[in-house]
Amino acid sequence: MTAFPDGAFALELGTGASGEVCVRIDGDLDVDSADDLVEAARTCLDADPSPRLLRLDCERLAQCDSMGLAALLMTHRLATAAGARLRLDHRPESLERLLELTGTLDHFTEADGSAAAARAPGEPDAQSPPGTTPPVPPT
Repeated sequence: MTAFPDGAFALELGTGASGEVCVRIDGDLDVDSADDLVEAARTCLDADPSPRLLRLDCERLAQCDSMGLAALLMTHRLATAAGARLRLDHRPESLERLLELTGTLDHFTEADGSAAAARAPGEPDAQSPPGTTPPVPPT
């Protein structure tokens, strides 16, 4: 976990199901903390084997400024280059609005803006409470 002395920002890394890594963001994602998120994502994605899914848990995200948005977009680029998917879980309304206003929501969901479409069958919904998994459709 990376923490700053003033307690304004912290990252907590964890592993989940096979091929999944979760980074919990706590505090403000801004000019002071954006590089830390990108470096944490780079470290996760450079692991061997590389995760198939990088989840950013935004439940405790307080604010996100333009540098925070740039860090999210860079993390998306890194994940794509590593062959992994990036998902923003538990997006607060303020982040959702920022992504919509800047036209970047599609980078974190799907072209139709649907969070449900951005997940594979059996993956938890990005807006669902932690530990909630939707039913897997029959094949």
